Amino acid sequence: SSFSVWKSSFKHTLIYTNLYLKHVGDPKADHACWDRPETMTGERPLTQLNTSAPGTEVAAETAAAMAAASLVFKSTDSEYSSLLLKHSKQLFTFADKYRKSYSVSIPDVQNFYNSTGYGDELLWAASWLYHATGERSYFEYVTGKNGEDFANWGSPTWFSWDNKLAGTQVLLSRVNFFGSKDVSSSNVLQKYRKSAEAVMCGLLPKSPTATTSRTDNGLIWISDWNALQHPVASAFLAVVYSDYMLSSRTAKISCDGNNYRPSDLRKFALSQADYVLGNNPLKMSYLVGYGDKYPQYVHHRGASIPVDATTGCRDGFRWLKSDKPNPNVAIGALVGGPFRNESFIDSRNNSMQTEPSTYNSAVIVGLLSGLVTTSSVAQSFT
Repeated sequence: SSFSVWKSSFKHTLIYTNLYLKHVGDPKADHACWDRPETMTGERPLTQLNTSAPGTEVAAETAAAMAAASLVFKSTDSEYSSLLLKHSKQLFTFADKYRKSYSVSIPDVQNFYNSTGYGDELLWAASWLYHATGERSYFEYVTGKNGEDFANWGSPTWFSWDNKLAGTQVLLSRVNFFGSKDVSSSNVLQKYRKSAEAVMCGLLPKSPTATTSRTDNGLIWISDWNALQHPVASAFLAVVYSDYMLSSRTAKISCDGNNYRPSDLRKFALSQADYVLGNNPLKMSYLVGYGDKYPQYVHHRGASIPVDATTGCRDGFRWLKSDKPNPNVAIGALVGGPFRNESFIDSRNNSMQTEPSTYNSAVIVGLLSGLVTTSSVAQSFT
């Protein structure tokens, strides 16, 4: 099954974490080729993050992912879960001890995924490690000096590949909702929860503190590039927070004197999901393969080149420039999305709008999963 393949490949990556993190490919060289990843033959240079060239964000983010995955496998494969947790701790120690932005260590990535800081990833990783281990040291990490340095309490931010603060605030709110009395009563933890609520208040369209960064039809809109990342990630956090409220029997949050219920957060999340899936002025699904109308010219090498075509690095560009729809459907890919005026140009060369990304697809899986499950799962982390 695909799950088994994912699990097997995830285990394979652990081989490298005992050494250091390694990145395959060169951003400039990769962008100079247009060929199917299944048949590509070009060079794939290896870049390593180590004590001489650290990358705190990457190491901490990987530590967070492994800690979270250890919870997933805890009841079904305890040996694998323990292995994940072991490497998560190692990576977090490395990330924290050797603090340096990966985009400083690897300058070539700055034009593509330049980091604005690593403090949010450190808090994100420590928060997941606390949930996975229950060890007090990780709780003290996020509530002590590192929290003071990096948490930016009281200032709502957008959850994205570059900024994990909003996610951290929601995750630590869970400890405030459900944790033992000795930790849930922490004044600092309350700051995280208040910050999470400020994020929620900004999302609710009728809140006095609602963000004005929306399209006319209500989609959260922050950036020309990959516009759907922020609304989908925001809606995902809203679903999670509403479940925390329901499970803890928390009736409301207050937004500048106005009260809102968990159902209000869920209604907002549904509005964003519905927009993505076709309830928008173009009546088009931005999730490829869903519905009767979706992007046909997705900026995706594998989707644009016929499976029986023989191409090299450069001659594959004729498929990028082709005026024919993609011969292969990238089912489940979430494209970049609309402009602020809610227009969308379905063109393979329009990577700003038609390029899908793993971090888009990941959050919509979380959002849709949250919308089809019940709040009863909110407490069942450990």
